[in-house]
Amino acid sequence: MQRLEASLVTVAVVLVFLLLGEGSKEVEASNSASAFVQNAIYSNKIAIFSKSYCPYCLRAKRIFGELNEKPFVVELDLRDDGFQLQSALLDLVGRRTVPQVFVNGKHIGGSDDLRAAVDSGQLQKLLATS
Repeated sequence: MQRLEASLVTVAVVLVFLLLGEGSKEVEASNSASAFVQNAIYSNKIAIFSKSYCPYCLRAKRIFGELNEKPFVVELDLRDDGFQLQSALLDLVGRRTVPQVFVNGKHIGGSDDLRAAVDSGQLQKLLATS
């Protein structure tokens, strides 16, 4: 009976280590997704987190094209880590929706927010400050 109890304790200890190891991988993946998002935002004049099929994302990209600006675009649906990146955006800006547009590190918002920023002249001012 003691031998069985010792075996069960050993199995339990191994399971705990395995579970803890898996948890740290999730944290590491989460940290790397967050680091990627932050790097994309602050290393590029314009960053758009998009999905290739989304009409609102296409609209946002078209707006920058009309302004002769070339954004850095992250197509979340074409990346293996797209879900993690979208979760990192949720943590950062409180939204999972796309597009999410950033100019000079400042969060503009989605497609409607971008259009409003263009119409008010705010976007052009932000673009001129870089």
